[in-house]
Amino acid sequence: MSVSFSAARRSLLVGALAATPLVLLGCTSKAAEPLPFEGNDISGSHLGRDLSMVDTTGQLRTLADFKGKVLLVFFGYTQCPDVCPTAMAQAAQALELLGKQAKDVQVIMISVDPARDTPTVLKAYVQAFDPSFIGLTGTPEQLDKTARSFKAFYAKEPGPTPEQYAMNHSAAFYLMDQSGEARALLGPSLTPEDMAHDIKLLLA
Repeated sequence: MSVSFSAARRSLLVGALAATPLVLLGCTSKAAEPLPFEGNDISGSHLGRDLSMVDTTGQLRTLADFKGKVLLVFFGYTQCPDVCPTAMAQAAQALELLGKQAKDVQVIMISVDPARDTPTVLKAYVQAFDPSFIGLTGTPEQLDKTARSFKAFYAKEPGPTPEQYAMNHSAAFYLMDQSGEARALLGPSLTPEDMAHDIKLLLA
């Protein structure tokens, strides 16, 4: 009788253990469900991990410096006639919509024109949109490595004189979570409300 009871217990235990992976998988699957971003979901792409640029105080900055913050990263330049000022203005409006939550967000503009965007020029430019915005610049080599990490495009377009050139560049924000993982690409068609919506998903 005791042998039969023991066998029954073993049978129940095996059955329970066999079911456990299914339960765990169910939990894992639910946690991994994609967030309803308005932008394009790029979770798992690991873009931007090699960010290494210099801020307007001369300090080298990497993703580790911004841990705990949701990041909005944009590649642009101060003499951009329309795309960059529009993007920066939209980011500023998105922060306004976030209210008190804005303190947990950092907007970063990485200059694709380090020859003209000196730390002084860059700081004045980004902070004209919001005092909390940070500008990053650096050597051509630093810019190349960082842009490659984000798979961001930029190219010099000759102008009427050597000094009057333009820069073609990517026009989307990279939305990154508090751990530095790229999560969404926010294109220029999105409104400040859309941007605020996607940021809130990572602040929840």
